[in-house]
Amino acid sequence: MANAPTTPADVDAADSHVARVRASALSRLTTGAKLVLVLGSTLFVLAAIAIFATLQTTRLADSEARGRLRIAANEDARAVTTELMGDMTALRVAVRALGQDPLDMPSCARAQGVFAQQSLTGARFLITDRSGRTLCGDPLPAALPTPVDGSPIGADILAGQGLVLAVANQDGRTQARAFFPLPFLRLLVEQNNHVSPIETVLELDGESLPITQIPRQGSLERMKTLRTDLGIAGLVLRTSAPSAPITSSLIVALALPLLMWLAAVVIGWFIVDRLLIRPLRQLRAIVAAYQPGETLDISLVEAAPAQEIRDLADTFKAITQTVATHEAGLAEGLVRQTKLTREVHHRVKNNLQVISSLINFHARGATGPEAMAAYSSIQRRVDALAVVHRHHFAELEENRGLNLRTMIGELAANIRATAPDNAAGIGISLDVAPLLVNQDVAVAVAFLVTETIELAMNCDPAAQIRVAVKPAEQEGRAVVRVVSRALVETDQLRALIGKRYGRVMEGLARQLRAPLHHDPLTGAYEISVAIVGRD
Repeated sequence: MANAPTTPADVDAADSHVARVRASALSRLTTGAKLVLVLGSTLFVLAAIAIFATLQTTRLADSEARGRLRIAANEDARAVTTELMGDMTALRVAVRALGQDPLDMPSCARAQGVFAQQSLTGARFLITDRSGRTLCGDPLPAALPTPVDGSPIGADILAGQGLVLAVANQDGRTQARAFFPLPFLRLLVEQNNHVSPIETVLELDGESLPITQIPRQGSLERMKTLRTDLGIAGLVLRTSAPSAPITSSLIVALALPLLMWLAAVVIGWFIVDRLLIRPLRQLRAIVAAYQPGETLDISLVEAAPAQEIRDLADTFKAITQTVATHEAGLAEGLVRQTKLTREVHHRVKNNLQVISSLINFHARGATGPEAMAAYSSIQRRVDALAVVHRHHFAELEENRGLNLRTMIGELAANIRATAPDNAAGIGISLDVAPLLVNQDVAVAVAFLVTETIELAMNCDPAAQIRVAVKPAEQEGRAVVRVVSRALVETDQLRALIGKRYGRVMEGLARQLRAPLHHDPLTGAYEISVAIVGRD
């Protein structure tokens, strides 16, 4: 399958997503980290500029030193080449003349005249024939060098002594050697009067002859070197001059911007952390530990360096004082309200007891069984409501809810106590879990249990009734179940339900917001109710 073409909208969406990710990553950083990033980035650019400027200055100094070295190398090479080539040219003329006439003293005298001035520094020459007999000059401390690569001049370096050059006649009948000692070569170089010290070394086939040297100042000293071919028998003049050294000043100049950058970042972070971040963290911890009704203790941040943070702490303290005052007022009002509620429940309970007593009094004065049964029925419902209020009044302090086990147990005892004479043998067994419900559910359950038990008594006064309350599979629900053989489907049961009990039980089921199920075969009524906990 071909990929769908990328549209500008897709690109914008991708860029927007990347921007949001970056913004989210930055937002998770602490203020100190953000400060280090911003300040460090800014100062690092300045430090980089300072380092670049220092390196550029050093590079310019190196360029100037390289230019001076090139000039000095050219001057030294020219001086050495000119002197050596002049001397060797004079020897070549003398060798040619003595090769034709070994007794040509004027040619020997001219050669000696050329070397007369150099002889003060130890320079000398020797012209011999093929057999080694001296024709002109003085003995030399070296053998005859061999010319290299067809060069007409041969050269050899005597370590620590000097340079030997040699020329020969074309027919080989005569040959000449010239010795140029170190003082002579040094004089050629030093006559150029260089501004800065120069180190010169003659090199030939891996051998070297230092002419002038510069004492080394240290391991960090740098040298610039140029090699110049003299054009004489492969001789090379190596010229070196000190470049801008890596001194402690240069190291400090390079390291100082970085040290200043690091110091600025650390000092900036330290100041902001001490002046702002740390007091804010302390204030946050104080606010996080705050409990309603308390007054905020800001003693830890009263000495904060930032006046704004102290003002913020004072504002928090003033707010908590106001909240504490309101909390105290609310607590006092709640106490009054609780007392009033307790008084109301107490009066309702007393009134219900008065009503129950009045019903009982009138029931004793009733003349017929139907009137006594009516009074007993009414009293049972009043007693059911009184039981609920009594238990609610007892649980009012903790406000956990009403315990169905104790409430239904007392309710069953009241029903047995108010049962008519023909139902004196009624039995009520209980299997009630210690579940807690609110008052509305308790009232509806109490009335529903009372109605169901009374329905069973009217159907069979000697029936055995079982009331069970168990937790349901659904969380936060319980099942109330009343079982009796008197509740099995009969004509009498259908008549009582249709005439009197049906609408009341359906109304209570609607109040409990659950359907009331009747099993006509087993004689059971069952309904699901809401619970608030377990005792």
